Amino acid sequence: MKVVLAALNAKYIHSCLAVYSLKANAAEYKNDISIEEYTINQKNEDIVRQLYVSGPDVLAFSCYIWNIEQTMRVVRDIRKILPVTRIWLGGPEAFYNAKKLLEENQELDGIMLGEGEHTFYELLRFYDGKGKSLKDVNGIVLREGSSIVDTGFRDVLNMDGLEFAYGDLSDFEHRIIYYESSRGCPFSCSYCLSSIEKKLRFRSVEKVKKDLEFFLSSRVRQVKFVDRTFNADKRHADAVWTFLLENDNGITNFHFEISADLLDEEQLHLLSRMRKGLIQLETGVQTANQATLGEIDRRMDLDKVKEATVRIRSFKNIHQHLDLIAGLPFESFDSFGRSFDEVYSLRPDMLQLGFLKVLRGSKMHDKASEYGLISQSAPPYEVMQTKWLTYDELDALKGVEEALEIYYNSGQFVNTLRCLERSFESPFEMYRMLAVALKEMNRYMKHSRGDYYECLLRSAIDANKEEIYRELLTLDLYLRENLKSRPGFAKNQDRFKEDIKNFYRDTDKVSQYLRGYEEFDSKQIARMTHIEVFERDIFRFVETGSDDGSVTGILFDYRNKDEMTNQAKLYVVNL
Repeated sequence: MKVVLAALNAKYIHSCLAVYSLKANAAEYKNDISIEEYTINQKNEDIVRQLYVSGPDVLAFSCYIWNIEQTMRVVRDIRKILPVTRIWLGGPEAFYNAKKLLEENQELDGIMLGEGEHTFYELLRFYDGKGKSLKDVNGIVLREGSSIVDTGFRDVLNMDGLEFAYGDLSDFEHRIIYYESSRGCPFSCSYCLSSIEKKLRFRSVEKVKKDLEFFLSSRVRQVKFVDRTFNADKRHADAVWTFLLENDNGITNFHFEISADLLDEEQLHLLSRMRKGLIQLETGVQTANQATLGEIDRRMDLDKVKEATVRIRSFKNIHQHLDLIAGLPFESFDSFGRSFDEVYSLRPDMLQLGFLKVLRGSKMHDKASEYGLISQSAPPYEVMQTKWLTYDELDALKGVEEALEIYYNSGQFVNTLRCLERSFESPFEMYRMLAVALKEMNRYMKHSRGDYYECLLRSAIDANKEEIYRELLTLDLYLRENLKSRPGFAKNQDRFKEDIKNFYRDTDKVSQYLRGYEEFDSKQIARMTHIEVFERDIFRFVETGSDDGSVTGILFDYRNKDEMTNQAKLYVVNL
């Protein structure tokens, strides 16, 4: 029997934990099962061809809002050339609409409901001739002649009863590995399907430690925990974080989704001791509007979130990712702007502006009429309009999202943005301006990275500050990259050329600043590093806005970049 587990991921760097877990928990058939992962950007014909060549007797797809439509196109085509293959679906975007999917798609044999590890194993036993009837398999909806049979959801699984999902990691060299130490969620947010399932379960700490030892010994780059609220149980979180602190291999990074307001003083102290870059933390703030938080059944102490976020930022060792959702009930355009400003003021390393997905099966979907929610008819079911937000306003927020991604989340314009903010009433207003500028730019050109710098310069210029913004953009650009050709907006440095050459010729002066360049001569070091002369104390200006007119030489060391920001190490030098 040949079995294929298939998944269409959003990007190549992603992987699908579900298919690996299904295979691991059907160990009796491990030699019969192969995993095929694709991306939603691949051509249907290529995916179909590869699946056809694999020749499966049983073919199962993992389905989510980002891949369900393309998955169904693949299913319809593969059925035409593999007429006897048994085709099954699993995953949230399949099982919350299982009966309708089967009624409308004759190509499907059935759909697995909920957690699929035991269900999938029992399906394989049936197809291997070891089961009496599919109707005896709990957790499926299947086609039986002209009828649709629903055997109902099976009981939730014990996490310790599940086999570790991974074995050979050779295919994960440049991809994110996903891992779960718990299932379920303690909260009841109305926009989330997790609100339906209240059975929060944890894998025992000893088993988690054993799993993490495998990742650490394999020296993988990143492991992303998919636990919905990793720190819902303090003892569990403390044990895992302590284990990582004590067994850090200096390479692997671990990402956790947390509720920052649940962190206590002991945990903050523990986090402060982590190696720089060992962990990342993501907190779904979603909104700062208290009426909205109450309406969506989200329990969160915003003041505690702020306090914890600021404390963690002060440690300078942990990447923090904060989320906002546009389109929630009671959130108008102005209200969202205030939420944006509150969260932005916390200075996370990444601020993600997402848009409400009105998921089938969620409380939000049930109350769509009450909220005046209009959403896309097809996945991802994104909000288009509410009682509080017009379509035009949501479109404007899309522009803000683009500007935020390009200018803030890229980390490429840190100093320029800090100064530009002082010219606006609020950060939200600044990003609205940048959104308009980007929209105008996109009309006329196929943009490159350099165009984003020029666009920001044109947007930021004021008659008295053009020279300052040119220097700020130059600083930001050289912080990230040792350019071979000088950008057009950068000020001419000809009058400092001889001073810079003399600096590199002075071996004592060079060795005073640079470490790890001993094997190179002065010309090589000059090419590997960069010196820029600014006609002011540039860092003082960033912090205070004051300009004392002093000339400042900055040496950019690219061999010793900050592992979190990817910025060059800087030295103020005397030329």
